[in-house]
Amino acid sequence: MRRLSSLFVVVAYMSAATASNAQHANQQVMANDTTKMTITRQFNAPVEKLWNAWKEGASVMRWWGPEGFTCPVAKMNFKVGSTSLVCMRSPDGFEIYNSWTYTKIVPSNSIEFVQHFTDSAGNKINPSDIGLPPGIPDQVPHVITFKDVGKGRTEITIVESGYANAQVAEISKGGMASVLNKLALEVEK
Repeated sequence: MRRLSSLFVVVAYMSAATASNAQHANQQVMANDTTKMTITRQFNAPVEKLWNAWKEGASVMRWWGPEGFTCPVAKMNFKVGSTSLVCMRSPDGFEIYNSWTYTKIVPSNSIEFVQHFTDSAGNKINPSDIGLPPGIPDQVPHVITFKDVGKGRTEITIVESGYANAQVAEISKGGMASVLNKLALEVEK
């Protein structure tokens, strides 16, 4: 029962994030098809500050996860071939662990990693094992690009691949939009 109520909280937060982000349409452009999710957002912060926010554990802990969630774990090992372990915790205490295995890093330009759902020790698990809905793949390749758009502003584009259907990609889009809201609070202060 706890797993179902926790899953409901995760999906509800992500769905609410999708609705609340309509007001940020002037800052974000989102598109997805049945296998990819793409989101672009500009921040009032220089590239270096955003770059560091993705590689430093203390920073990741302040913004990773949808609004209302915390990040109690961000063990960062930010180099190609290595893996970071992050956790998002829902308001009712449900924890979702992910590993990010880096395949390419171009300093201040792009980060590519493959995300897996894991247990707290970093062992890969199937998303359905923690009650997530069908269509969420075992691994999700990510490409994050950073672009200096002038006047101390940075544009980030995130592309996630491998979703089974548009509905699952939409859930991810809502969750990531919410995460980017928290990232903005971290880097724009």
